[in-house]
Amino acid sequence: MTPGASGIFFAPRLQPHSRRGYGGVAGIPRGVLGGGGGEVAGAYVPPAAGGVGGAQHRDSPTRRAVGNFLRVLLPVSGIAVWTRYFQPVSEEEVEAFLHIASVRGETLRPAGSGLSPNGLALSGEGVLALGAMDRVLRVDKNKMQVTVQAGARVQQVVEALAPQGLALQNYASIREQQIGGITQVGAHGTGPRIPPVDEQVVDMRLSTPGLGTLQLSDEEEPELFRLARVGLGSLGVMTEATLRVVPREPLIERTFTASRAEVHRNHVKWLQQNKHIKYLYIPYTDTVVVVQVNPPRTPEELQAAREEAAKPAHPEAERTHALRRLYATVAAPESAPTASTTISATAPAPDTAAPTDPWWVAAVNAAEAEYWRRSAGVRVGFSDDLLAFDCGGQQWVLEVAFPVAASLDGLKPGARTRDLEFLEALMAEIKKARLPAPSPIEVRWTSGSSSPLSPAAGPPESVHCWVGIIMYLPEEPEAREKVTQAFRGYTRLVESKLMPRFDATWHWAKLETSSRPEGELEGLVRPRLASRFGSALGALSRYRAVLDPQGTLANKWLDAVLGPVPKQQQQAQERQAQE
Repeated sequence: MTPGASGIFFAPRLQPHSRRGYGGVAGIPRGVLGGGGGEVAGAYVPPAAGGVGGAQHRDSPTRRAVGNFLRVLLPVSGIAVWTRYFQPVSEEEVEAFLHIASVRGETLRPAGSGLSPNGLALSGEGVLALGAMDRVLRVDKNKMQVTVQAGARVQQVVEALAPQGLALQNYASIREQQIGGITQVGAHGTGPRIPPVDEQVVDMRLSTPGLGTLQLSDEEEPELFRLARVGLGSLGVMTEATLRVVPREPLIERTFTASRAEVHRNHVKWLQQNKHIKYLYIPYTDTVVVVQVNPPRTPEELQAAREEAAKPAHPEAERTHALRRLYATVAAPESAPTASTTISATAPAPDTAAPTDPWWVAAVNAAEAEYWRRSAGVRVGFSDDLLAFDCGGQQWVLEVAFPVAASLDGLKPGARTRDLEFLEALMAEIKKARLPAPSPIEVRWTSGSSSPLSPAAGPPESVHCWVGIIMYLPEEPEAREKVTQAFRGYTRLVESKLMPRFDATWHWAKLETSSRPEGELEGLVRPRLASRFGSALGALSRYRAVLDPQGTLANKWLDAVLGPVPKQQQQAQERQAQE
């Protein structure tokens, strides 16, 4: 990773022949990080290391605690590290692994599906992958709750809830995400009256190196419970969670384009009237894609939407015409797209043809804006179909969150709001700096979370905005390096000019630290985090000293962002004094 880049995000849907993907062709095999069940804990040994490419079973976690060193390649971020790799199947085995690591003075980081682009779950000494702890334990329709093991994937939970007529309240994005992972990093969906995913957790079990396994809820250790919901894996390993669920219902998605002036006039009204809403800003154009998702008010509205969805306004060939025409100017004749080529297949290539040329990127953005204008229309489906989505291609990504208003209902239609001020300032800075900023700049909203370390921490009626920027990565090493350098400038612009002004903070999974110089961590990252989370960071430090006194759950990322566990810090200072 390089300075200023907050992570590589990879979606194999758009590049099926890539060397990296969820299937782990060149890394972890399918199911090892992503779940899929299992009855015997094991450490994966790749064929290159003398294994057979599967889980090598042992007869006890103590004997298996030696582990196997292998090169773990996270399927999305592309980050790789040599480490010991462990895969427990029960809470008892999690406790055993933590105890052994603590006694040995080694680190052991809990890992979900490996989708955090910055590798915050990695440790060179040990990774505790929870993919085999993926059971849906019980569904309580009366209480509207589901209890799952932390390694359960979102898709598994969705499939267990659907026959009961239930659904998750919101979705962060990718269905392969594990429940433990999306809550620990404060992931989110979109809906100005809907909180981030962590707020859905009403009860959890946390295995800690210092005090064993704790049962946490608003009744049992409420302060620790709220802190541990977005605990970054620093307080313990979430082994089980009970989540609040909602009735499963069909939704209607309406997608259309608007000018920035139209967005300004209608913004407050749209936020107040739509259950789920997001914007896709397209730099160097006046086009904003608006996506609104709502339950139907009547059966007649649902039927009309289904009929409209069955008759798109423009055929695929017309919708992709501008992109295909642009693609044809750079593609070899044999690879030129046909009229039946989809947006998924055409979009990455133009973006990566001259990815650091602002004129070229602006041309691609203009073609994409035309695609969206011709793609206005309706979709009908359930929440897991419409609210989950895939991100395209390999890309650098940064996402930040900031408070917008104390109350959504307190905003007056047509009022000037902080979120649109942020976006207008960002678009102006992009133009001023001539940055090769591709589409989209994704904008979403949530209500506040009672988890103190959530990027959207605040009262339940408060409104928070999440803004994500990207740059697509080509395959050629030299071109990738140029894009990386360009994204460094893009990131620094957001971090230095916009984040302090709007009191923004990073999405925890997209805060890159490994390649930042210490001076930048000290002068930029830590002061910004202290400004947003000061008292919460202090509480986290105090609890870490009790729950993880040896720093078993620490890694370089946590040390860079939060600092070492207090006892570790004291021991280090004592050693320095002796020297």
